Amino acid sequence: MMSPAIGVFDSGFGGLTVLRALMERLPRARFAFLGDTARLPYGSKSRRTIARYAVQSARFLVREQSAEFLVVACNTASALALDAIQDAVPVPVLGVIEPGAAAAQAASRTGDVLVVATEATVHSQAYTAACRARGLRVLEKACPLLVPLVEEGWTGHPVTAEVIEIYLNELRAEAAARGMNPDTLVLGCTHYPLLRPLFEAAVRPGARVIDSAESVAQVAVQLLHGRAAPAGAGAPPQTEVRCFATDSVEKFERLGSRFLGRPVGHVELIDLGE
Repeated sequence: MMSPAIGVFDSGFGGLTVLRALMERLPRARFAFLGDTARLPYGSKSRRTIARYAVQSARFLVREQSAEFLVVACNTASALALDAIQDAVPVPVLGVIEPGAAAAQAASRTGDVLVVATEATVHSQAYTAACRARGLRVLEKACPLLVPLVEEGWTGHPVTAEVIEIYLNELRAEAAARGMNPDTLVLGCTHYPLLRPLFEAAVRPGARVIDSAESVAQVAVQLLHGRAAPAGAGAPPQTEVRCFATDSVEKFERLGSRFLGRPVGHVELIDLGE
């Protein structure tokens, strides 16, 4: 089996949850992860600026790290800059929005889907568009308190569980007012996979929780079929990974292991320009 070079980038380090899911499924691949930490959050920037930043990250991974396949592990960049990225690099590009919507379609029996995400992702309406294109009714909600709680390390804290319950109760009440019967919840932020057990405990019995990081990894495996050895195919115990950041290297190294599920090791500082 070949060992494809896969580039993954995010505006921060939340996208390491996507990298983690990819590593579990493609343990023989070679990975380069870039967190554009100097310029986060992307959600406060214009579409044009987001596209410029995302293209710079993509070109770095393709030109400097020889990536043969790109995963945009950033909901904002996937929503607002995917076309620009695809036009800028000569390799396949996969975002996080479409795989999450496709997984929701496959999971839902009622056709009614809820999405929790950041303010920027909800404002983009990207999940709404992707779900509606699949014939689903969808309701999105911004959950701004969850990212700082995750970064604080409170992934199993009762306070975090209570915050999730409040957000979901508000979302369910709005869904009921619209005559919806949701049976699927999409985690539309790369920080939220660390809260999946709390979400699964908070949803109604029988409801499905869709982890967009897992969904992206599953699609990547399908797209790379025949080019990489799957899990269990005699893979080495440690997958080859290089991590880069544009700022806050110490914070990346400190917090990154929570998202990756293993030490991130040495993070290399790079400059992508203005």
